[in-house]
Amino acid sequence: MTDGFRESEQSWSEVLLDLKARGLQKGSALAVGDGALGFWKALTKVYPETSHQRCWVHKTANILNKLPDSLQKKTKDQLHNIWMAQTKEEAEKSFDLFIKTYEAKYPKATECLAKDRSTLLEFYNFPTEHWIHIRTTNPIESTFATVRLRTEKTRGCLSRKTAFTMVFKLLDLASKKWRRLQGQHRVAQVIQGISFVDGIAQPLTQDNIAA
Repeated sequence: MTDGFRESEQSWSEVLLDLKARGLQKGSALAVGDGALGFWKALTKVYPETSHQRCWVHKTANILNKLPDSLQKKTKDQLHNIWMAQTKEEAEKSFDLFIKTYEAKYPKATECLAKDRSTLLEFYNFPTEHWIHIRTTNPIESTFATVRLRTEKTRGCLSRKTAFTMVFKLLDLASKKWRRLQGQHRVAQVIQGISFVDGIAQPLTQDNIAA
């Protein structure tokens, strides 16, 4: 936990480099985040081997903001069909259908979706049991909601040290209610580099073992 200047590349680099200096030499297999460019730029430089997954909740909100109110319920359901598809092939079909349906009238909305296609569908390369945790940033956003509420109420009333102390205690308390990762036994497979297709672990081949 640290403070930074907005969400700049420099601030995120400091966080990631500090993690690396404290022992996290190899980055995580996957990072999940919103559209904060500073985070992704810093991550690519510090942990280039980490895969990227864009948050579907943030992306959906961004797309809906570019559509008229009368279409938002329908288009939200159509976007839901993409990331809830059981296979990447099905998701790709729903992805293409959305773009073809709205690109003529609402190009800004379809461009917003299309530009992050690969990172929106990266979760299919990870265990099915983990999808509920990695398709969005909701698991961490729910924790931050409590922190944000308190810090906004006390803005300007705390020193840097006391603000850090308060945030730390809030996060510490929130961590006691965190849910256990579903399919935790799959984590070892991810660390070992086992490939997943549509969330299903693929059998090891001689080529995989050699790699």
